[in-house]
Amino acid sequence: MDRIKVTEVFEGISMPGHLHTQESLNAATNFQFQDTDVLLVTFPKSGTTWMQQILSLIFNKEDLQSIQNTPTWTRVPWVEHISFSDYLPQMEASKPRLLTTHFPARLLIHNLKNTKARVVYLARNPKDVLVSYYHFHKLAKFLPDFSSFEDFFDQFLEGKVNFGSWFNHIKDWLGVQQELNFFLITYEDLSQDPRQAIQNLSTFLGQQLEPKELENILHYCSFSFMSQNDLLNYSLIPPVIFDHSVGKFLRKGVAGNWKEYFSPEQNARFNNVYQAEMGDLALQFPWSLD
Repeated sequence: MDRIKVTEVFEGISMPGHLHTQESLNAATNFQFQDTDVLLVTFPKSGTTWMQQILSLIFNKEDLQSIQNTPTWTRVPWVEHISFSDYLPQMEASKPRLLTTHFPARLLIHNLKNTKARVVYLARNPKDVLVSYYHFHKLAKFLPDFSSFEDFFDQFLEGKVNFGSWFNHIKDWLGVQQELNFFLITYEDLSQDPRQAIQNLSTFLGQQLEPKELENILHYCSFSFMSQNDLLNYSLIPPVIFDHSVGKFLRKGVAGNWKEYFSPEQNARFNNVYQAEMGDLALQFPWSLD
């Protein structure tokens, strides 16, 4: 707990010291990926817990009940977290190993590109990411305090929040996708047509889902199920780490919530930055900036 307000800076990126040390961050950049590994990559607040649950369900489709007895962060742990060295020995016997990272591609590409490891990049409308991240800062006592939504909005657009710029993160990973066994999926895909999105993901992962298995996965990864499960909704995290009085970790589980927070001026400013940063990408994302 003595690191609750520490910020670690690693390769120019700030991260909460409660979850990261220089030792754990260095270990992550030197981690040896195996051909059978599945690596989930997200910028924070992009639906990470949701996708951790989905990946667990896909690879444990014959025994969906038993995996509900362990939290997602132990089933699909972050390679850069302090706790990863504790979880790794438990994972060595299982193939594939399901892993998570918030790292930019430049910190992992050298160890990933010579493997057949499957990389699943989960993206989300950055406006919704911003709003969700703002609420998470109020909940998580290990994150810096922001005086207002306006203050957080400014810092997010300038890439001065933990894990840096959303724009740099997604462009960094999309820029190396040809070197990797790479699959892009979005929060909006999962929200709009979860059945098809999970089917497409399963095909990429080499997993065949029977109709009944898919139905079960859809149930166990639904917001209604996850938000009521204490091993999935982070409600068991002690209040010295999460101030549960200010909100819930699984807050809404919807797309488009940003519209309740952005002023017209903020929206116009965000759109200008988005166009400047993302305008050269040929890829069309399934989210609306309007």
